[in-house]
Amino acid sequence: MKLTIIETGLVPEPIRGDFEDYPAMFRHMMSGVGTYEFDTVSVIKGEALPNPDDVEAVLITGSPAGVYDDEAWIGPMIDFIRAGAGAGVPQIGICFGHQILAEALGGKVVKSDKGWGVGRHTYDVVTCPAFVTETCPPAISAAVSHQDQVVSVPPGAEIIAASDFTPYAGLYYPDAPALSFQCHPEFADAYSAALYSLRRPRIGETLTDQALESLEIEGDHTRLARWIAGFLTAHQRAR
Repeated sequence: MKLTIIETGLVPEPIRGDFEDYPAMFRHMMSGVGTYEFDTVSVIKGEALPNPDDVEAVLITGSPAGVYDDEAWIGPMIDFIRAGAGAGVPQIGICFGHQILAEALGGKVVKSDKGWGVGRHTYDVVTCPAFVTETCPPAISAAVSHQDQVVSVPPGAEIIAASDFTPYAGLYYPDAPALSFQCHPEFADAYSAALYSLRRPRIGETLTDQALESLEIEGDHTRLARWIAGFLTAHQRAR
């Protein structure tokens, strides 16, 4: 299967030389759970989105942008998601990708009055989708970095992960088909730590320290990668 990664954000410039870009993080993550070909389309660098009929599956990365921002590529991205859903293209969204999938498919995203979500967050597993072939745990933990949140679930979407801070942390759209998570399973702990430290002036001293300490909690990043792989297998398009 060829997985087309839509790059919607860049690693912050001060730490860009120390880490791979986001598409490379996802290539590393997914190569550990299956055999894939990869293509990258960087809308953040001005590249045009492909025709949904020409892709096998799509993964939308995180971004510093909000779905409500006046960026030239956001409107076309929403149109692309809707066209992909109409064509039956399996779509995966992570953080911003999670949010723009929800916005495009009938939900609502806002900058949350709860403030920053950072560190290793733990979500209750609300529903175990049929494409998950392993026994689902009662909860999953993963790194997060966000202010925006989905506040209204699109029609037909199933909540698969939730917490008090993020009630709609994981969504599965059986009919689109699509799967999305607010968390960042692609983030290595070293990158999460560098990102939180860089954003200390914005996040605040106390919350940054708590976020860094929380990385000692074991993450379920590989498990979430397996869930994504299971979703892609279950919804593979006939070519």
